[in-house]
Amino acid sequence: MLVLLPPSETKRDGGDGPPLRLDALSHPALDGVRKALVDELVDLAADVPACRAALGLSPAQDAEIARNAALWTSPTLPALHRYTGVLYDALDAGSLRGAAVGRARARLAVGSALFGLLRADDQVPAYRLSAGSALPGGGTLAARWKPVLEPELAAVAAADLVVDLRSGSYAALGRVPGAVTVNVLAERPDGSRSVVSHFNKAHKGRLARVLASTRGEPTDAAGVAAIARRAGMRVERRGNALEIVIAA
Repeated sequence: MLVLLPPSETKRDGGDGPPLRLDALSHPALDGVRKALVDELVDLAADVPACRAALGLSPAQDAEIARNAALWTSPTLPALHRYTGVLYDALDAGSLRGAAVGRARARLAVGSALFGLLRADDQVPAYRLSAGSALPGGGTLAARWKPVLEPELAAVAAADLVVDLRSGSYAALGRVPGAVTVNVLAERPDGSRSVVSHFNKAHKGRLARVLASTRGEPTDAAGVAAIARRAGMRVERRGNALEIVIAA
């Protein structure tokens, strides 16, 4: 099983790993697009106003531009520890112990606008690039990633069950055939339901933690749902689509 996480806009600073080496990352078929995007971000960082416009940044966020300028030289961290925010707080990978650590490292991956697909141990620098960013080089990130990322994801899905927790904009970079998808719904006392937005990431992070650390190895959506239910989550299944239902 592979649990595919969304990235976060916020990234942890610093690191103790060596500078970025694309040839050390998993999924080398993605290296051509990776290198082109890293080079573009480094070049774009030299033009601060243009960089702000392309990345949707304000002057108060110029530190993000400095991060991009140093992409080839700044220290790295494993991807699982580089990303921060609500989902990663709920996942809390740093608190896992024993065999659960190894399972999490093997099962967790991140869909990235800059790197396409990262495994938990891939060493990456801090950066700023979102799936909806419009780089001056032309073409959307989805148009650039799909030709190489979708075949890579299809190969992964042929070998392992993929639980895709990415948001819509990141899923658009490359679809995963046969993936188990997850939505979070809030149920009101009258039984009506609505899609959760604010706490969506927290519940997906909790599910990711359960799936990353379980001794079970589900082979389909029913198996994923069963693991989540044993962890106390209310989950309903419609084919390969799971719905986590919470009280409004």
